[in-house]
Amino acid sequence: MIEMELSKIVIDEKRHDQLIVLKEKNGERVLPIVIGLVEASAIKLKLSGFQPPRPLTHDLLHSTIGDLGAKIERIVINKLEENTFHAKMVLKTASGEEKVIDTRPSDSIALAVRAHAPIFVEDSIIKKSAIFNQDK
Repeated sequence: MIEMELSKIVIDEKRHDQLIVLKEKNGERVLPIVIGLVEASAIKLKLSGFQPPRPLTHDLLHSTIGDLGAKIERIVINKLEENTFHAKMVLKTASGEEKVIDTRPSDSIALAVRAHAPIFVEDSIIKKSAIFNQDK
């Protein structure tokens, strides 16, 4: 697995799909992922430091996880099927047990930003995406 960090968010309010770009933490490879406007906005709002008067959905889920005594340990983008990325959110409970939750990459990254959790991507996905992106 390769640790990645959020490098760029591209929001075009006229289109339905937005783009986030993950960059290899200690390297040059990048992974672009198309996401929805709501998720892109949730990520961008958090990174900008905006504090909504009431919790947004990702804020609510993040605080709920914490209030239940768990912590977001890491996000893993682990699959690319039919041009769709799949991810897992790994939680650590108060007792030290790991729980793995199936999630969309966009939601998991929005949560990772709030939890300051690392983002990992399977190396094979980065390689597949690089081949796919060269064809365009």
